[in-house]
Amino acid sequence: MALTRKFLSALGIDDVKIDEIIQAHTDTVNGLKDEIEKYKADAEKLPAVTKERDDLKKASEETDGKNPYKVKYDALKEDFAKFKQDIEAKESKAKKDSAYKALLKEAGVSEKRIDAILRVSDVDALELEADGQVKNHDDMVKSIKSEWSDFIVSEGKGGANTATPPAGNGKTFKSKDEIFAIKDTAERQKAISENHEMFGF
Repeated sequence: MALTRKFLSALGIDDVKIDEIIQAHTDTVNGLKDEIEKYKADAEKLPAVTKERDDLKKASEETDGKNPYKVKYDALKEDFAKFKQDIEAKESKAKKDSAYKALLKEAGVSEKRIDAILRVSDVDALELEADGQVKNHDDMVKSIKSEWSDFIVSEGKGGANTATPPAGNGKTFKSKDEIFAIKDTAERQKAISENHEMFGF
């Protein structure tokens, strides 16, 4: 039932009160209308907001369900780990080269030959102590003296005469690859020293 003057008058309400009731009722209805308009406007925006939400959700996911930012982060993390590993490997190689050089010098190898020997030696296989010295120091020096004897300088004398290399137990090598193919380290290094001209020393 509508709230009208006729209805209120029939209830025995005087005209002044009727005016107040009608005014209050009108204000309430107008307020409700404003709220309805606001909710209607919000409802009209809902599809756009929903689409925006879906677009953001789609942008934050890959086809396999992973967040692209996490994928990028993981890739950067992996690259950094590899970079760090490479640096550590280079530092380790430098320490081993330095330690092996010291062994070669200690064994009496001519300084002119040290860099060439380093190029053909498996320095990566060396194990270092905490103080940077090579493990099994004495055995390594003994091994160097045996394997690289042709390049050891005797005190009071010049370097070993390597102009004519030893016969190599009668075996002749045609290339460096043949020598590198020798599996036994001692034999390989002996073959290198006996065919040093192939390696430029």
